[in-house]
Amino acid sequence: MNGPLLDVSCPRCGGGFECGVQAGHCACFGIRLTERLRVELAEQYSGCLCLPCLRELIEADASRAMTAGPQQG
Repeated sequence: MNGPLLDVSCPRCGGGFECGVQAGHCACFGIRLTERLRVELAEQYSGCLCLPCLRELIEADASRAMTAGPQQG
């Protein structure tokens, strides 16, 4: 991919950032989401989120997982 960086607004906080997904080198490529969080985000937002929001949501998801303890199945 060799597209341009896109100037976009985060649908969660409204802040602006440059998304490089079309350029093939976005800062979010290094972010790892749990499957549960990925599904939740896809249901809530139609576009890319900024790195600060992604980091905040990852931390909240990890805290939620620790307080919930092991899941029984």
